[in-house]
Amino acid sequence: MGTDVLKHIDKYIVLENLGRGAKSTIWKVQDPGNGTIYTLKRVIRETEDDDRFFEQMQTEHQVSGRINHEYIRKSYELRKVRSWFKTQELLLILEYVEGKTLKQAPPIEMEDVIDLFIKVARGLDVLHQAGFIHADMKPKNILLTGNGNIKLIDFGQSCPIGHRKKRVQGTPDYIAPEQVKRGMLDQRTDIFNFGASLYWVLTNQAYPTSMSQDTGDIHLAPVKDVPRPDEVNNKVPMALSNLTMACCSREPAKRPENMAEVIARLDVARHLLLRQKSPEKYARTKEKKELSQKPVSADDTAEFERFLEDIL
Repeated sequence: MGTDVLKHIDKYIVLENLGRGAKSTIWKVQDPGNGTIYTLKRVIRETEDDDRFFEQMQTEHQVSGRINHEYIRKSYELRKVRSWFKTQELLLILEYVEGKTLKQAPPIEMEDVIDLFIKVARGLDVLHQAGFIHADMKPKNILLTGNGNIKLIDFGQSCPIGHRKKRVQGTPDYIAPEQVKRGMLDQRTDIFNFGASLYWVLTNQAYPTSMSQDTGDIHLAPVKDVPRPDEVNNKVPMALSNLTMACCSREPAKRPENMAEVIARLDVARHLLLRQKSPEKYARTKEKKELSQKPVSADDTAEFERFLEDIL
């Protein structure tokens, strides 16, 4: 729908149609009172089946409205439009972010991939610290901003850590086995979704999850049949390939425990990549850091080497 057809939504001036969701329409709007630009997500209740989309809007506001972080899109207000004492529309007023999704513009250089996913992991870590998981982490829900940062978006399927959902929710190419089985969800569920997203960026292929994209049928893909990222793309560093496969482990207990561990392993992969690409530059950088830091004990060095052995 063009702006020549729809000029206003509630008090907001419509500037542009940004797209559609399953039941929502998304708009770029302006508050005429102060000139601020927002993203407005609108859901109109037409049947009782639409109540679940109302629930998702309310969830998104409850979760992203309470978190203030540069990597999480902020929700400012949830407005209800009533008719005959019933809510017929919900309007979610969100932070406006200029940019494309990771699905639209995946990075090519490995260093850029690592840097981007470190930011994604940090955003998810903040969410987990607040007691929630995203539960639908995928490239389409990662916005790439013009200043090189990211924004995690679409928290409609979020839930508290430890929650069990009554129905299967998630996106087939990124869904974790416990989501398909309607098991308990925690931060390791997001880690699987994160790993499947990373797998797609590294290989340009979907990770074989427990649900078919084409039919929606539930099945378990044999792990031995899943090619590693470095087998599909020889530019992928071994440490990054290992982390991706660990994140996508079928059993939650075999995945990294939390996003702090994921970030640490991504940081190691970045340093190893830098050392491989520019050994002289890496040596100079390392020398400068060593001069500014306290000496590292033999025990610390041995422990770090054991850590590297575990992830490489």
